[in-house]
Amino acid sequence: MADQLIRATAADHGIRAVGVITTRAVEQARQLHGLSYVASAALGRAMSSGLILVSSMKREGSRVNLRIQGDGPLGGLIVDARLDGTVRGYVKNPKVELPPNAKGKLDVGGAIGRNGYLYVIRDLGYGFPYSSTVELVSGEVGDDVASYLLNSEQTPSALLVGVFVGAEGVTASGGLLLQILPKAAEEPKLVELLESRVSALTGFTPLLQQGATLPEMLHNLLGDLGLNILPEVQMIRYHCGCTMERMLGALKMVGATELQDMIETDGGAEATCHFCNTVYRADPDHLRRLITEIAAESS
Repeated sequence: MADQLIRATAADHGIRAVGVITTRAVEQARQLHGLSYVASAALGRAMSSGLILVSSMKREGSRVNLRIQGDGPLGGLIVDARLDGTVRGYVKNPKVELPPNAKGKLDVGGAIGRNGYLYVIRDLGYGFPYSSTVELVSGEVGDDVASYLLNSEQTPSALLVGVFVGAEGVTASGGLLLQILPKAAEEPKLVELLESRVSALTGFTPLLQQGATLPEMLHNLLGDLGLNILPEVQMIRYHCGCTMERMLGALKMVGATELQDMIETDGGAEATCHFCNTVYRADPDHLRRLITEIAAESS
């Protein structure tokens, strides 16, 4: 099934639901960064979470940045998800591998660490971005993002995110979000019903591997609660928008003196994009042009 995101409502708009499949995007990230099994799972969960969070934003150009910094050997990760369905990300130590946890699953919590913080930046496409910080709950990503939604946005949420990684790579990845909006939060029986159904799920990736579609999953959860799946299906892809021009723009900010030193000492400059590993090389002519531009702007 193609990577995609769908949105839905239920209980007379008292429940908001989002489902996303990110299998191909996470597999691309695994290949780009040479991710270990547990690093693939950690980054994949965060990529799905970022796409789910940004799906509630309205303005073109909106984006969500997630940064998870724990005390585990993974060293932290960063995800950039955009409203247009593109996502990118990386982990600091992509080769880290750990034994399975007590449940026999990839130990994402141990890799990220259970002590640390989740940083969320929402960029609305205008003005100043909104930032929030919450302590990690478990390091398993889904629990931590759900905690952010409850503590920072006062929205009770159930978030299931998962990644299955085998010898052949990532074969299933994505997630489901169910949110109790203020209108429905005042109905305890509805909240209890939803909690019991979510807790009965064995996880997202097993359902995906069994061939279940996103609409089928939502129908099983909310079909008797007036489920309305919105018609738009958004396609998801891994994409990094870095360019040589952006790299030169960043170099320009270091100033003419530093640029001249790069010419004389290193014969140019080199930068690698963390998100896609593309290497950009600026030769002395590039740097001299930047120095000329700086001089013209300051005159």
